[in-house]
Amino acid sequence: MTEALADLFSLRGRTAVVTGASSGLGARFALVLASAGATVFAAARRPERLKALADEDPRIRPVVCDVSREADRVRLMETALDETGRADVLVNNAGVSGAVRAEDESADDFADVLAVNLVAPFRLARLLAEAPAHGDGRGTRSVVNVSSVLGLVSGAPLGGAAYAASKAGLVGLTRELAGQWGPSGVRVNSLAPGWFRSEMTDGLFADEGARRWVERGTMLGRGGRRGELDGALLYLASDASAYCTGHVLTVDGGWTAR
Repeated sequence: MTEALADLFSLRGRTAVVTGASSGLGARFALVLASAGATVFAAARRPERLKALADEDPRIRPVVCDVSREADRVRLMETALDETGRADVLVNNAGVSGAVRAEDESADDFADVLAVNLVAPFRLARLLAEAPAHGDGRGTRSVVNVSSVLGLVSGAPLGGAAYAASKAGLVGLTRELAGQWGPSGVRVNSLAPGWFRSEMTDGLFADEGARRWVERGTMLGRGGRRGELDGALLYLASDASAYCTGHVLTVDGGWTAR
């Protein structure tokens, strides 16, 4: 029984692609999937960060990539397919934040955020779905779209219009693609983290007032800790969630339950 349960979460022989992998949650996600046995293509714009990440696990292969560019997106997926012959897991993690105040955000700025946070995940998900299936083609391919609690509830006064719109859009995209691709065996789910430390939130956690705001708003009275997304990610990426699609898995210390 123990072996069978462990196998549910195993990614041995699988190929995974993780975007935004040069730091923070993305780097952690790449290491988690590699530790579960996957060959991981870690994509980001900073080659030196990717090299340092790859040095931590030989199963991680760095790919310099700007997900806002179609040519880079295609090259990323082609690299995974050319080197391993398959693409089983996609973690759409890359994201940018934009301005906090809507009044400070131009239409072009708004569109730039959506290009990275919403358009790129859609295009990469399509590229995975269009790749050749393996085995019986059912339950083995998984897209994990990394959304946010700000895609579910307002983050005012610390949110951002474009960011919130993109993350809410990612939730809707997750459900729609799950419905369209379910019959072909491509599962699409969303992971919605609460307040975790990353490059994007360093300023928030460094500010005492903002940190206390997070602590007051979470039922556990604190922000997320390193490693507290590992299990959720691995569940969605692996066959442990073989009968789960179109789902938004929120890991937020109770932030959205109030």
